[in-house]
Amino acid sequence: MLHAHEDKEESALMNPPMPKPVDVMLQMTGGFQVSQAVYVVAKLDLPTMLDEAGGPLTVSELAEKSGAQAEPLRRLLRTLASMGVFVLDGDRVSLTPIGATLSRNAADSVHAVTLMWMETHYAPFSDLLHTLRTGEPASDHYLGKPFFDWLTEDPARTQQFSEAMAAVTNGFRTGMFDDYALPAGELVADLGGADGTVLAELIKDLPDRRGIVFDLPAMTPAARSNIAARGLDGRVEVVAGDFFDSVPFADIYVLSYILHDWDDAAAVRLLQSVAKAGGPDARVLIFETVMPDGDEPHMAKAIDLTMLAMGTGKERTRAEYEALLNAAGISIDRVVPTPTPYSIIEATIS
Repeated sequence: MLHAHEDKEESALMNPPMPKPVDVMLQMTGGFQVSQAVYVVAKLDLPTMLDEAGGPLTVSELAEKSGAQAEPLRRLLRTLASMGVFVLDGDRVSLTPIGATLSRNAADSVHAVTLMWMETHYAPFSDLLHTLRTGEPASDHYLGKPFFDWLTEDPARTQQFSEAMAAVTNGFRTGMFDDYALPAGELVADLGGADGTVLAELIKDLPDRRGIVFDLPAMTPAARSNIAARGLDGRVEVVAGDFFDSVPFADIYVLSYILHDWDDAAAVRLLQSVAKAGGPDARVLIFETVMPDGDEPHMAKAIDLTMLAMGTGKERTRAEYEALLNAAGISIDRVVPTPTPYSIIEATIS
């Protein structure tokens, strides 16, 4: 039989108190410190070291391997341990499942994404207020030019971005295509296909399909390397070009995480380019988040904040996608939900 005080203890464990609104707000406003801390452990590659060690390492061992100072590192790890990233047992450090996602070896690794966000997005976000007052993207104002112009000026930044986008495909979208049947059509063109990972996933088990990875010249070396490494270079061609000018003919066009990069006018121009090249009855597959209409949490809403600061694009609702496609002479056939936050919009050129 439980005594009254034991009853209260059990109730407290089962129903922890809700955090005070002020505590929640302070956590939000202090989020920049956490993102910097996570970036530092990823940049030092500590999660990969722990992963490859197969068990705990001491703070001193991690400091020696990474070139960090032991005392500041201990303090950083202590803070992140309280947030569920590490387990700190005396001087011994272990990974949690959350921390393991920062290992370069994890199947759902966000290591590349973390470095890319913090090294290319973090500083421009300091000009978000400028965006709200002027309508100009924060990144344009901070960098002095559009983000993608700045990105492609440096091959290292381009490579970093390509690797991060591949990580999005491999991690955030894991399982997206597991039960998906690609529509009929021999030739599949992935427009803005980066390193070709999405196209490879779609056609790797379909030997009757051929593919095209189409992207800017700066992106094509990574695609050629990746496609060759997957043994698909006999079926997949890598083509350089600008999809606003023209795109190759195909039976199926894939736009994976592309339309959200552009404002409505530019998105319609791109879709018109697709419609012109493909002609009537060609299929268009759009892999994007579809913004829900209500206030419920959804990853699309967080991504939309990124788009607000970093460019002229945005996340869209189904109705907004329908309006874009119709303006280019393309009709939505259906929206296919997936086990991920992303959906597959299937459409046909009229």
